[in-house]
Amino acid sequence: MLSFVVLATPLAIIGLCLGYFGDAPYQPIAIISGGMTAHILLSIAAYCVLLMATVQAVILKFQIRELKHRTSHRLWVNKLPPLQSMESLLFDMIVLGFGLLTLALGMGFVYVHDLLAQHIAHKTVLSVVSWLVYGGLIIGHWRAGLRGKRAANLTIIAFVLLAVGFLGSKFVLEIILT
Repeated sequence: MLSFVVLATPLAIIGLCLGYFGDAPYQPIAIISGGMTAHILLSIAAYCVLLMATVQAVILKFQIRELKHRTSHRLWVNKLPPLQSMESLLFDMIVLGFGLLTLALGMGFVYVHDLLAQHIAHKTVLSVVSWLVYGGLIIGHWRAGLRGKRAANLTIIAFVLLAVGFLGSKFVLEIILT
């Protein structure tokens, strides 16, 4: 638990600083459908679960590194559950996040009408590519036993794609283009 706090605190501080120093105009959406509300909530839920899976993947990489190199200072190995439990938790989070992301993308395709006019085509493409990487990771785990460092790396890559699609488009639209 302490390891999550150590990783989450600097990320929260960076996020707060970016939010404070960024001066994006706030334009509330006046009318939003129930389907669009569901899309937004599912997207946020998927993003949060997949962010936790990515943090789990980073911790898993540190744990694997310590086990392989037999370091004398074994911070991650001594404080964390066994490697098999850590991998199981990682894939549980990935499957849950993948399901939420699938629902969010499906709702988005139904309720978002003009991707180009809303300037979210790149966001959609990156989200779908991330969805494909997560799907490939799940299939690779079930069929070929994909796990360990390679699974952790694919988890991180898939989340970076998702984050660039979500945060990168928000940054460009609200900070750079305003």
